[in-house]
Amino acid sequence: MDRLTSIQVFLNVVECRSFVAAADRMQISPAMASKHVMALERHLGTRLLNRTSRSLSLTDDGRLYFEQCRHLLDGLEEVEASITQSKFVPKGLLHLSAPVWFANATFVGILADFRKQYPEVRFDLDISGRFVNLVEEGVDLALRVSQSLGDTLIARPVGSVTFNMLASPDYLRRAGTPTTAAELVAHDMLWYSLLPTDLGNLGFPSVKITPVLSSTDESLLRYATLQGMGISVLPTWLAEEDIRAGRLTTVLSSSMDRQVSIYGVYPSRKNLSFKVRAFLEFLAHDPRMKT
Repeated sequence: MDRLTSIQVFLNVVECRSFVAAADRMQISPAMASKHVMALERHLGTRLLNRTSRSLSLTDDGRLYFEQCRHLLDGLEEVEASITQSKFVPKGLLHLSAPVWFANATFVGILADFRKQYPEVRFDLDISGRFVNLVEEGVDLALRVSQSLGDTLIARPVGSVTFNMLASPDYLRRAGTPTTAAELVAHDMLWYSLLPTDLGNLGFPSVKITPVLSSTDESLLRYATLQGMGISVLPTWLAEEDIRAGRLTTVLSSSMDRQVSIYGVYPSRKNLSFKVRAFLEFLAHDPRMKT
C-alpha cells in the first residue's frame, strides 16, 4: 500500500476518532481504512491504536507517530505551495486550547468569521482551566494570559482583556461595599484557584484573602457571584452583559480594573503550519480581541 496514503488515513482516523468517519471523509471504505492503519502498524512493528468495539485511542507510539506525521504533512503542503508559487490556503484540523471564559459569543464570532475566510480549517477546542502540555497532547496553539511559559514555548501577544472585581447588588446590600483593598479580608471571596490569594499581583500589597469558594472554572465563579455568594474577579468577556444589565456591580473600580495581554502560545517557530500562522494573524488584527 502507498505509505503516504496510509499515513493520511491514520491521521484522519485519529482526528475523527472513528474509522467510519475517516473513511467517509476520504471516500474509501471503512475496511480499506482499517487495512491502511494495519499496514502502517506492520511496517513500524508496533501498535498505533488501541481498538475496542466502542472506542479507539492512541498508544504512546501512536501519539508520537501522529504528531510527527502531522507536522510532516503540514511541511509537505508548504513546500508544495512554495514550489508551485500558488497561494496556499490554510486547511486541516487546528487543535486549540483556551481558558473556560473563552466560551462566549464574542470568541465564537471570531471563530465563525475565521472559517468564512478559511473554510478548510476545522477546530478542535479544549476549553478548560488546565494548562495543557502542547507537545505531549498534540495541541497546535494555546491562548493564555500568562507569559510565564518556560523556555521551550513561544508566546505572541494577540489581544488583551480587562479583569474586574465584581459582586451582585444583593451581596453588597447584605455585606456592604468595600472601599479599600484591606476590607476585602472581611468579605466572602470567590477565587480562581490558579491565582495566589496574596493580592500583591493585583496591585494590593499586604492583602491576603481566604476564599469561601475556589475553582479553576470561571463560569462557575460567575454563577456563584450572580447568586450573591461573594466577590470575584472575572474577565470582561464573561461578565460584560451582567454588568450592563445591572446583575453585577464593579467593586474598587478605581484601582482594580486590570488589562492583561492574551498570548498565542505554541511549541516552536520551526515548521509553524499555515493554519496556525493564519489564525494568529487573524486574532492579532481582530478588534474584538482587545476588550
